[in-house]
Amino acid sequence: MPTGRYDLPEIDAFTRPYWDAAAEGRLLIRRCRDCGVAHHYPREFCPRCWSDAVDWERACGRATLYTWSVVHLNDLPPFGDRVPYTAAVVDLAEGPRMMTEIVDCAESELWIGVDLRVAFRTGTDTGMPAGGAGHAVPVFRVAGTGVE
Repeated sequence: MPTGRYDLPEIDAFTRPYWDAAAEGRLLIRRCRDCGVAHHYPREFCPRCWSDAVDWERACGRATLYTWSVVHLNDLPPFGDRVPYTAAVVDLAEGPRMMTEIVDCAESELWIGVDLRVAFRTGTDTGMPAGGAGHAVPVFRVAGTGVE
């Protein structure tokens, strides 16, 4: 059985604004000033035109479901304690695709294109140490369910 934690983000000087915003309940993406394309995961350059003229931008938090899979077995700590869970890829309203997790929803309630809203797994929800910036992970729930 593997040891260690596989759910904790590696926060560095570049990604700190992303994780600080997540801890405050905001989802950030990056947008290129040259070609206008938004992207996620955060990179220091535009993956379309390779420009380094990219800025942080607050995403609106809306997305649609592109695909998903229910994970029934995962031996990496602490994911084994969370099974089953729904791993997903969503299309953010701003354009980029994002890997995430769907929460508070049965698989039978999911379909490609369903409207989603961002939520944040924080502190004890993640098994991460409570408190402090960087201890929140964006997840999504079906729009109209739970807190939006």
